[in-house]
Amino acid sequence: MVFKNMLTAALSFASWAHPYIQNLHSNSETTEEADKPHRRKGEKTYSCELCGKSFTEARHLKKHQLIHSGVKPYSCELCGKSFTEARHLKKHQLIHSGVKPYSCDLCGKSFTEAGSLKKHQLIHSGVKPYSCDLCGKSFTQAGNLKKHQLIHSGVKPYSCELCGKSFTQAGDLKRHQFFHSGVKAYSCVLCGKSFTEARHLKKHQLIHSGVKPYSCDLCGKSFTQAGSLKKHQLIHSGVKPYSCELCGKSFTQAGHLKRHQLFHSGVKAYSCEFCGKSFTEAGDLKTHQLIHSGVKPYSCDLCGKSFTQAGSLKKHQLIHSGVKPYSCDLCGKSFTQAGNLKRHQLFHSGVKAHSCDLCGKSFTLAKTLKRHQLIHNGVKPFSCELCGKFSDKHYRNIHLHTEERPYKCDLCEKTFKSPYQLNKHQQIHTRK
Repeated sequence: MVFKNMLTAALSFASWAHPYIQNLHSNSETTEEADKPHRRKGEKTYSCELCGKSFTEARHLKKHQLIHSGVKPYSCELCGKSFTEARHLKKHQLIHSGVKPYSCDLCGKSFTEAGSLKKHQLIHSGVKPYSCDLCGKSFTQAGNLKKHQLIHSGVKPYSCELCGKSFTQAGDLKRHQFFHSGVKAYSCVLCGKSFTEARHLKKHQLIHSGVKPYSCDLCGKSFTQAGSLKKHQLIHSGVKPYSCELCGKSFTQAGHLKRHQLFHSGVKAYSCEFCGKSFTEAGDLKTHQLIHSGVKPYSCDLCGKSFTQAGSLKKHQLIHSGVKPYSCDLCGKSFTQAGNLKRHQLFHSGVKAHSCDLCGKSFTLAKTLKRHQLIHNGVKPFSCELCGKFSDKHYRNIHLHTEERPYKCDLCEKTFKSPYQLNKHQQIHTRK
């Protein structure tokens, strides 16, 4: 009976106290919510402990952390490439399908994704909303700006295990490693030249097409690539930001400075198999070897003279044009090439920097010293077949047994056997 009365009283108290207990529980939940930091829409409250990157949602952070774990559970059956997310694999598989449903209305270029097309269209618009605070360079995409800023930071976390060269981006390291492998999987169908990357092959193929869509507004010179035009325009600007610390010579491009520095190093790693002559660059060796082959594919339409290089033919054609744009300020003598004027000015300076070790005689030009040294060693590689005289190819050209004098002076009509003799004679008229 007593127990029954106690149970009735307990139930009656619970019924009376229920609203208050419920209210207390509700207030406790409200307090907990209030204690949490107030999150505004778009706020990134979830941060990665490893790299500090923040996210608006916990699930996004979770996906991101897979990058650090190195786990890539989604693999492509065709090429074996793996991904952290299924959607990334799905996008990748479109590459193998060859389907590019999104095309640019302006240039016709096609893409596998709508996002890629949207990014591409910014190039045509000319809008570059993302600017670097340090150098002012602008970009169409925020990602490209971020990559660019790594250059200023100096941080290069990706290093090549073979040569130690470091890079700001993993993709740059990957491309670099192709050079060590020696694999050149992309070949040109027209000439057979091979490349380590598809983009290099694509650029190369423009040479065969003959299309040069990028023209210089100042001189009209055309180029196959926009980058080549940009580099060319630095010549007109006169800006040479890359200077040699050893001699002070400046260049418009970092690559030109790098090649120049090889001359100071004295290293000539590329040697000719035929004559043993060494060069600092592989390109110079290749050009030199054309001399041994005897092939001269570039011929002058006016006189028939042939050359191993297109550049040499172009220089030669200036002689026929009669144009001599480079004039000496001291004597007024004009030249077809800037290099010839520079050599000429050395004679006015009186500087003879090239001295003979055997007799001490000095010369303004290195090639003149070289010819002089033949006298001391007794070598006569260029002897006259008729009389055996002369030891230099330069003098061989003017040592003629023929009586013909095809070279005539315009001022006094005197005739000469060689252009060298005519040139020497004309100096008499200039001194008067």
